[in-house]
Amino acid sequence: MSFYQNFTNDILEINENNFLDKSLELFDYQYHTNDTYRSYCIHLKINKDEIRQLEDIPFLPIEFFKTHQIKSENWSPQKTFLSSGTTQNTRSKNLVRDVEFYHQISKSIFEHFFGPLNQYRILALLPSYQEQGHSSLVEMVDHFMSHSQIGSGFLSSDDSSLPSIFNDSVEKILIGVSYALLDLALLDIPNKHLKIMETGGMKGRKKEITRAHLHQELCQGFNINHINTEYGMTELTSQAYAKTDGLLRFPPWAKCLFRDINDPFTYLNTKSNGGINIIDLANVSTCAFIETKDLGIAMDNNYFNVIGRFDNSDIRGCNQL
Repeated sequence: MSFYQNFTNDILEINENNFLDKSLELFDYQYHTNDTYRSYCIHLKINKDEIRQLEDIPFLPIEFFKTHQIKSENWSPQKTFLSSGTTQNTRSKNLVRDVEFYHQISKSIFEHFFGPLNQYRILALLPSYQEQGHSSLVEMVDHFMSHSQIGSGFLSSDDSSLPSIFNDSVEKILIGVSYALLDLALLDIPNKHLKIMETGGMKGRKKEITRAHLHQELCQGFNINHINTEYGMTELTSQAYAKTDGLLRFPPWAKCLFRDINDPFTYLNTKSNGGINIIDLANVSTCAFIETKDLGIAMDNNYFNVIGRFDNSDIRGCNQL
């Protein structure tokens, strides 16, 4: 059995105790099989034999997904996900080796946080993602719908039949981009048995506001007590979620490190603001170690907050509040 098959088969067994060992194992594999990543490591004068801790591992700047094909080993992608941009800039590309594996991972993460999909009607308000196409978020939500209650589907905020979709006793989760949820909150939508999950992203349609302000407006508009959050990006296989406490957390096989804003090779302690580096061990076929342009705060027990983006970085469609 190949390294890829072995590692993906074991992904759900990764935990805090073996995370470091599995990270070092995947680093070694990707160093040898990913030309772009190896070239970047060599450019940094990294001695691969001296990598002992998570902080020793080089993180590939996320911009490389715009300019290079990020692949470990040689394989033909089943699908290509493109980032959702609000400018004319080049969209990032994530080549997907196995769509079924992506489905498995995203479903497993969702159910880890929220329970079985088949207890919910999954509704989605993601107009800009659908318009641009090739969205990993749309792919994920569409897969969720295939495992959920009758009546699940993608919505349009100008659909006059919207209130009736919400007016029954089925447990519902509405997944939406921020600006579309704010528009929907102006309507008289029944809120019984309803959870709201925002994915961030004003996408130039409305003024950018903090997540706290967004959640306050959505709670008032829908007359509910709290908002859930999904945090993901095109370049990742895994997602993080926040529930009632507003703090994000990845599944056991993914983790954030927080780098100094002025020195990307210095890492920060808990409750310090910094740039977010993500280890996503489900990125077996691309690169598991990514330096993002997001800013965040590390909290206790692997929880974190996203507080914004570096100046002059692209506005992205994922959660950047």
